[in-house]
Amino acid sequence: MGNIFFLYLEWHFLDRPKSILRGWGNCLKFNLNYWSVPVLLKTFFSPWRRYRYSYGKGFDLKRWIEAFSFNIISRTIGAIMRSFLVVAGLATEIIVLLAGVAVFLCWLALPVLLVLGIFYGFKILF
Repeated sequence: MGNIFFLYLEWHFLDRPKSILRGWGNCLKFNLNYWSVPVLLKTFFSPWRRYRYSYGKGFDLKRWIEAFSFNIISRTIGAIMRSFLVVAGLATEIIVLLAGVAVFLCWLALPVLLVLGIFYGFKILF
């Protein structure tokens, strides 16, 4: 057992910051999984919604050109849609990162703000 003031300092500056950082890391991991950023990057040039034409058996130039052009367009649409989703996911990741920094710094500043608030309150009273 120790002095309650030192126990408070240990709790406020050692124990809780670890928990805050752990929770912040979980939020960052959740955000990446929510937006499926790694999966979207792995399948970036896959056809959109798996829409694709088969080239068929044998060689028919007209059918081959139709299938090839449709498959290229489908892959282009897929890349465009995935790029929008990846950008949205990364933008959300940046917002979560900045919010975590703000929460962490506010937590560390709370004791100072408490002491300043008490002194300012006495200054107003007297």
